[in-house]
Amino acid sequence: MTKDRIIVALDVPTKQEALELIEKLRDQISFFKIGLQLYTAEGPEILRAVLSTGSKVWLDLKLHDIPNTVARAVESAGRLGAQMLTVHLSGGSEMIRAATTARANNMLLLGVTVLTSWTEETLREIGIASGVADQVLRLTKLGVDAGIDGVVASPHEIKPLRREFAHKMKIVVPGIRPSGAEANDQERTMSPRDALDADADYLVIGRPITAHRNPREAVDKILEELRS
Repeated sequence: MTKDRIIVALDVPTKQEALELIEKLRDQISFFKIGLQLYTAEGPEILRAVLSTGSKVWLDLKLHDIPNTVARAVESAGRLGAQMLTVHLSGGSEMIRAATTARANNMLLLGVTVLTSWTEETLREIGIASGVADQVLRLTKLGVDAGIDGVVASPHEIKPLRREFAHKMKIVVPGIRPSGAEANDQERTMSPRDALDADADYLVIGRPITAHRNPREAVDKILEELRS
């Protein structure tokens, strides 16, 4: 179902707020993302609490460290029960292989390519001369060769990724902005309908839902847009 392809980012500061949001949306949405803000505030207990609601969890920690440390973190996330986990593909092939080898319990390991807040100027600042699209494809190839299950990329890279890699991996897309929503700090955005039409597997939506005065209404409008 279309609604099962939406992941709501729990970009809230406390467990209580996260669980209240899940309670409001649980008959609409089954997949939620726990990122650095919430995980840093609440620790592993927040993952257990969200899983206890019957929801699926993407633990979006964007791991980037020496191979052994990343492997042990992947093992820990698997024991906690996360269905998805992220690592930075810029950590290199040895780190990625350590992560994919350590994964268990059918957890999907996603590689972060180029953050949706980054531009080509950002890449130049850190010494990368290639453009965003080329860097996304380069990092994705590194990840696919090392056994990654999917990538996180902006909606603008969906079509080039499908042309290059077909359906060898999942494509999970943040930077989704429904009609009329503000871009905020996202540079490479797209509407939910356009992103699905481009062949994204999952759409990640945060502030357009979590900051809305009525999150259920926000989800209803997104689902209506996807059905149109």
